Amino acid sequence: MIQEPRLPADRLQAIRTPFLETGATWVQPPVLQPLSLVLDLAGEALRSRLFVLQAAGGAEVCLRPDFTAPVARLHLASGAAAGDYAYEGLVFRASEDEAEEVLQIGIERFAPEGDRVAADAGLVDLVWRAAVAGGRADLSLRLGDAGLLPAFVASLGLDPALASRLTRMAARPSRLAAELDRAGDPGSGAPAEGVVARRLGALPPDEAAALLEEIWTLSGITPVGGRSAAEIAARLVRRSETASAPALSPGQADAIRAFLAVHDAPRAALEQLGRLAPKAAGLQARLSDWARRLDRIETSPAGSAAATFDAAPRGDFAYYDGLVVEVVSVALGPDRPVAAGGRYDGLPARLSGAGAGAGSALGGMVRPGRAIAEAGQ
Repeated sequence: MIQEPRLPADRLQAIRTPFLETGATWVQPPVLQPLSLVLDLAGEALRSRLFVLQAAGGAEVCLRPDFTAPVARLHLASGAAAGDYAYEGLVFRASEDEAEEVLQIGIERFAPEGDRVAADAGLVDLVWRAAVAGGRADLSLRLGDAGLLPAFVASLGLDPALASRLTRMAARPSRLAAELDRAGDPGSGAPAEGVVARRLGALPPDEAAALLEEIWTLSGITPVGGRSAAEIAARLVRRSETASAPALSPGQADAIRAFLAVHDAPRAALEQLGRLAPKAAGLQARLSDWARRLDRIETSPAGSAAATFDAAPRGDFAYYDGLVVEVVSVALGPDRPVAAGGRYDGLPARLSGAGAGAGSALGGMVRPGRAIAEAGQ
């Protein structure tokens, strides 16, 4: 196992200070988290990087791979309408060339309402100030918005099932790329599971789950992976939809590729995105909000940073639905961000099972092992 090097106490304190100055409540959520919850948020692709545990007869759990969902669960359990929570602790992910347990310092912020543009700009500035406190001189900002692609897709006049599928794929780059590759070929999905999925999908959810459990019992199958029968049945239905629903036309796929290819200085990127769908009211509204965000960011310490705006989705977790921010280092490369965060208004509602919520939720973290040049190289 690769260990993170010992980090200088003075640099750690410097990184910690911007979070301390927020006045947030410091918390330490449990290290063990439900595996099914993590997979639901991150997808099966992250499974190979998780450390999974299971007690005799118990549900599978994993060592926490991040802090966002665990802190959100603590907030929901508190019953408070609003709260700012800072944290410092280890997260755990299997890696071939980096430490498997790494230190993160960050914050998660929840409010029933408020000025989201101002809150987003404040988070960008907070994450930037904490990241540069580590001492690197090669840092820049990479900005994005997980809600822009769904807004663009809505402007294309697609079949509702296809539009819904693409929206779900907005935070899954590999799945989105596969969908674009099958453009013009509706028969290129994954029909092997279609018969079972369609039969399950024709039943009410409770009956579909009960039938799946009966099949397991009769076949002597013991399910693994932490997913319930209801969750598996729902996923089979979605895979069947992928195989049978209309595919993108080549022209529609090209339009989405052109959208995803936008990567430029923030103001220039917003102009390019706006020209791709000038009559899309939802997209234009989000771009207008971004112009106001940039106005605020540019008057803060983060305004001195070199910055780019990237329209393509990224990241291991699919819960972001708005702002996405990363602080990246020239030496470490774009795939090893020093800091990251964003907006995830829909996550608390997903965790509570309360349906769509209207509250504000966002957060960000710094990896001190990368922020300190002598440690992260």
